Amino acid sequence: MDFANFLTNYEEAVSMILFGIGFSNLLMQKNLIKKIVGMNIMDTSVYLFLALKGYIAGHKAPIVVDGVCSAEVYINPIPSGLVLTGIVVSVSVTALMLALTIRLYNRYHTLDLDEISTQLKKEGL
Repeated sequence: MDFANFLTNYEEAVSMILFGIGFSNLLMQKNLIKKIVGMNIMDTSVYLFLALKGYIAGHKAPIVVDGVCSAEVYINPIPSGLVLTGIVVSVSVTALMLALTIRLYNRYHTLDLDEISTQLKKEGL
Protein backbone atom coordinates (compact mmCIF):
# COMPACT_ATOMS: atom_id res chain seq x y z
CA MET A 1 0.00 0.00 0.00
CA ASP A 2 1.30 3.42 -0.94
CA PHE A 3 1.41 5.38 2.33
CA ALA A 4 1.81 8.77 0.60
CA ASN A 5 -1.38 8.17 -1.36
CA PHE A 6 -3.17 7.23 1.87
CA LEU A 7 -2.11 10.50 3.51
CA THR A 8 -3.37 12.43 0.51
CA ASN A 9 -6.79 10.76 0.65
CA TYR A 10 -7.20 10.17 4.37
CA GLU A 11 -10.68 11.73 4.38
CA GLU A 12 -11.95 9.06 1.99
CA ALA A 13 -10.35 6.38 4.15
CA VAL A 14 -12.09 7.80 7.23
CA SER A 15 -15.38 7.73 5.34
CA MET A 16 -14.88 4.08 4.38
CA ILE A 17 -13.89 3.13 7.93
CA LEU A 18 -17.00 4.84 9.28
CA PHE A 19 -19.12 2.97 6.75
CA GLY A 20 -17.54 -0.31 7.86
CA ILE A 21 -18.20 0.49 11.51
CA GLY A 22 -21.84 1.32 10.79
CA PHE A 23 -22.34 -1.74 8.59
CA SER A 24 -20.80 -4.12 11.11
CA ASN A 25 -22.90 -2.53 13.84
CA LEU A 26 -26.00 -3.02 11.70
CA LEU A 27 -25.18 -6.69 11.14
CA MET A 28 -23.84 -7.73 14.55
CA GLN A 29 -26.11 -5.97 17.04
CA LYS A 30 -29.36 -7.51 18.25
CA ASN A 31 -30.68 -4.36 19.90
CA LEU A 32 -32.87 -2.32 17.55
CA ILE A 33 -31.65 1.06 18.83
CA LYS A 34 -28.03 0.03 18.20
CA LYS A 35 -29.00 -1.03 14.67
CA ILE A 36 -30.55 2.38 14.05
CA VAL A 37 -27.35 4.06 15.31
CA GLY A 38 -25.32 1.86 12.94
CA MET A 39 -27.49 2.87 10.01
CA ASN A 40 -27.05 6.55 10.90
CA ILE A 41 -23.27 6.10 11.02
CA MET A 42 -23.43 4.57 7.53
CA ASP A 43 -25.54 7.49 6.28
CA THR A 44 -23.10 10.01 7.73
CA SER A 45 -20.14 8.31 6.09
CA VAL A 46 -21.85 8.45 2.69
CA TYR A 47 -22.58 12.17 3.16
CA LEU A 48 -18.98 12.79 4.14
CA PHE A 49 -17.77 10.96 1.03
CA LEU A 50 -20.12 12.90 -1.26
CA ALA A 51 -19.12 16.21 0.30
CA LEU A 52 -15.44 15.36 -0.17
CA LYS A 53 -15.95 14.44 -3.81
CA GLY A 54 -17.81 17.68 -4.51
CA TYR A 55 -15.24 19.96 -2.89
CA ILE A 56 -12.52 21.56 -4.99
CA ALA A 57 -9.80 23.47 -3.11
CA GLY A 58 -9.74 27.16 -3.96
CA HIS A 59 -13.17 27.22 -5.57
CA LYS A 60 -16.22 29.02 -4.22
CA ALA A 61 -19.82 27.99 -3.62
CA PRO A 62 -21.92 28.21 -6.81
CA ILE A 63 -23.43 31.60 -6.03
CA VAL A 64 -22.81 34.18 -8.74
CA VAL A 65 -21.30 37.31 -7.21
CA ASP A 66 -19.40 40.17 -8.79
CA GLY A 67 -20.59 39.04 -12.22
CA VAL A 68 -18.25 36.01 -12.40
CA CYS A 69 -20.08 33.36 -14.45
CA SER A 70 -17.19 31.05 -15.31
CA ALA A 71 -17.80 27.44 -14.22
CA GLU A 72 -14.13 26.96 -13.36
CA VAL A 73 -14.46 29.29 -10.36
CA TYR A 74 -17.22 27.32 -8.60
CA ILE A 75 -17.55 23.86 -7.06
CA ASN A 76 -20.02 21.31 -8.42
CA PRO A 77 -23.39 21.87 -6.68
CA ILE A 78 -24.78 18.38 -7.37
CA PRO A 79 -23.00 16.53 -4.52
CA SER A 80 -24.14 19.24 -2.09
CA GLY A 81 -27.72 18.83 -3.26
CA LEU A 82 -27.46 15.06 -2.92
CA VAL A 83 -26.13 15.42 0.63
CA LEU A 84 -28.96 17.76 1.63
CA THR A 85 -31.56 15.47 0.08
CA GLY A 86 -29.98 12.45 1.74
CA ILE A 87 -30.04 14.11 5.14
CA VAL A 88 -33.76 14.84 4.81
CA VAL A 89 -34.48 11.26 3.77
CA SER A 90 -32.25 9.91 6.55
CA VAL A 91 -34.07 11.92 9.22
CA SER A 92 -37.41 10.67 7.92
CA VAL A 93 -36.27 7.04 7.83
CA THR A 94 -34.77 7.33 11.31
CA ALA A 95 -38.02 8.78 12.66
CA LEU A 96 -39.98 5.93 11.08
CA MET A 97 -37.58 3.30 12.45
CA LEU A 98 -37.77 4.79 15.94
CA ALA A 99 -41.58 4.89 15.79
CA LEU A 100 -41.69 1.23 14.75
CA THR A 101 -39.19 0.37 17.48
CA ILE A 102 -41.44 2.00 20.06
CA ARG A 103 -44.40 -0.01 18.77
CA LEU A 104 -42.38 -3.24 18.94
CA TYR A 105 -41.25 -2.43 22.47
CA ASN A 106 -44.81 -1.69 23.60
CA ARG A 107 -45.97 -5.03 22.22
CA TYR A 108 -43.07 -7.35 23.16
CA HIS A 109 -41.41 -5.40 26.04
CA THR A 110 -37.94 -5.93 24.58
CA LEU A 111 -35.67 -4.48 21.90
CA ASP A 112 -33.74 -7.73 21.33
CA LEU A 113 -34.53 -9.15 17.90
CA ASP A 114 -33.95 -12.75 19.01
CA GLU A 115 -36.49 -12.40 21.82
CA ILE A 116 -39.01 -10.76 19.49
CA SER A 117 -38.51 -13.59 16.98
CA THR A 118 -39.03 -16.19 19.74
CA GLN A 119 -42.23 -14.48 20.86
CA LEU A 120 -43.48 -14.33 17.28
CA LYS A 121 -42.92 -18.07 16.88
CA LYS A 122 -44.86 -18.70 20.10
CA GLU A 123 -47.74 -16.64 18.73
CA GLY A 124 -47.70 -18.64 15.53
CA LEU A 125 -46.96 -15.68 13.24
